[in-house]
Amino acid sequence: MKYRYLVLLVVFLWLLPVTLLGAADDKAAAPDSSSAAPPEVPETLHSPRATMGTFLHAMNDIKRGKPERMADAVQTLDLSGVNPLVRKERGTDLAWMLLEVLDKTRPVVLKGVPDRREGKPWVFERYTNGEVRISREEDGRWLFDKETIAALPALLEEVADRETKVKGLENDRWLPLHIRISRQLPDWLRDRTLVLQNWQWLGLLLIIVLGVIVDRISQYLARLAMGRWLRRFPSVKGRIRDADQRLRPLGLALMAFIWWLGILLLGLPETVLLILLVAVKLLASIAAVWTAWRLVDVVSALLADKAAATDNRVDDVLVPMVRRSLKIFIAVAGVVFIANNLNIDITGLLAGLGLGGLAFALAAKDLVQNFFGSITVLMDRTFTVGDWIIVDDIEGSVEEMGFRSTRIRTFYNSLVTVPNSRFITADVDNMGARRYRRYKQKFGLTYDTPPEKIEAFCEGLREIVRQHPYMRKDYFQIWFNDLGASALEVLIYVFWETPDWTAELRERQRFLLDALRLAEALGVEFAFPTQTIHLQQEQSGAPQKAAPDLEQAREIARRITGAAEAKP
Repeated sequence: MKYRYLVLLVVFLWLLPVTLLGAADDKAAAPDSSSAAPPEVPETLHSPRATMGTFLHAMNDIKRGKPERMADAVQTLDLSGVNPLVRKERGTDLAWMLLEVLDKTRPVVLKGVPDRREGKPWVFERYTNGEVRISREEDGRWLFDKETIAALPALLEEVADRETKVKGLENDRWLPLHIRISRQLPDWLRDRTLVLQNWQWLGLLLIIVLGVIVDRISQYLARLAMGRWLRRFPSVKGRIRDADQRLRPLGLALMAFIWWLGILLLGLPETVLLILLVAVKLLASIAAVWTAWRLVDVVSALLADKAAATDNRVDDVLVPMVRRSLKIFIAVAGVVFIANNLNIDITGLLAGLGLGGLAFALAAKDLVQNFFGSITVLMDRTFTVGDWIIVDDIEGSVEEMGFRSTRIRTFYNSLVTVPNSRFITADVDNMGARRYRRYKQKFGLTYDTPPEKIEAFCEGLREIVRQHPYMRKDYFQIWFNDLGASALEVLIYVFWETPDWTAELRERQRFLLDALRLAEALGVEFAFPTQTIHLQQEQSGAPQKAAPDLEQAREIARRITGAAEAKP
């Protein structure tokens, strides 16, 4: 089963270049932008004044308690120079940095901002480390340009010691934590050492320690909770491997989430943020998927224990199928979850499925047939795990059923894997579904056996059938049936009502031993498959043994079966 998930990964990696090629083809097939109609510029970004007004109004609304307006503020920034993996988080942070720079420079008078649609970039203010500038993009939008966005961290450090020039909405609870902390720190903590400021290094150390503490605490609580749960269901413990460590990934996930939140609060530079955030996101996503994967084993063990306690054997087959289905779902959802956390756009990948749809459909033909074959077996209850079946030339016990194939353990201990699509049309002889197990045989008696003894022997065998608890009483046949080449043949046609083959063999032995005891008690001998020449000389004085009557034969049979029942 583990190789199936590897196959899913290979398919994913195969579709990735297909997606990229499809995107390249779409780009090549796209009409020339010079001949196409220019895109419509939104009114909120059609001039420097509109862009500045949109940004300030959105940020002020956020301070008034409308955080959903952050998207409107971010759209005024040219984030093309920010790595896509951290663009979402970085965009919000940069918007607050820009507002802080504007507020500590001078109040913005919108009437003084030009309202033109064409022309050179408009500069709000020039600083030592750069300038705040709104430039016109190729599509006609006016945005705080890429150079301004790149210079914002340095500009924020330059104006950090200035007083806020804007009055009115001084509430700073909406500001990012790193800006509020930076306002309160002394200069030596704001000094930059080895890429980061001193207080950011201390913050990273604190976040790492906090994450490790959370990991340890969550591990302890997980083991405690698992131990209490297993005490409620003691029979489940044997079905779970390493039950005490089953929820170990949960601690890793919580530790990674603590690191994730902490890194976002420190206002790290883009390069450092990219490295740390991608690593932490990947760790958190993998740990979360790993936790869900292991929880499936716990739930499956509980379901398997419940299924084992019922007489219905269909649920014994459904539990492994449910476990595998959930794991496949978690594997697929995990890929999407990880891609989403890394800000990877998977729409192109999904579009690439259209290009490889035909090849995938052809490759999945057998998979679909096998799936419907497994559904057919479950719906029709053709067989279940443990049944003795015969499929064409394959005979054995069903050991495992899956969505793709069924594994049959033959009586010479080999393992045969049969695709489930075969069961749609194949003739399946379910020997395990028999209510009665038949036994047909001919007992050969020697030719010197008197008719009275033959009749007594047959009646004794019938009484054995009547006395045995597992033998079918309403239908059986025991008769002197034929004169064979070397024996007088007695037909034995009986049935046992036993749940499995082992019980059948046990009861068959019991019946045959009782038959031998009966023959010995009646003086009946079984014939060998040979020809014997007898030279018989009449002895006038020898006494003849009287033949038992039918009632005596029944009494002997009752004594024999009673003796057999008394034995362990």
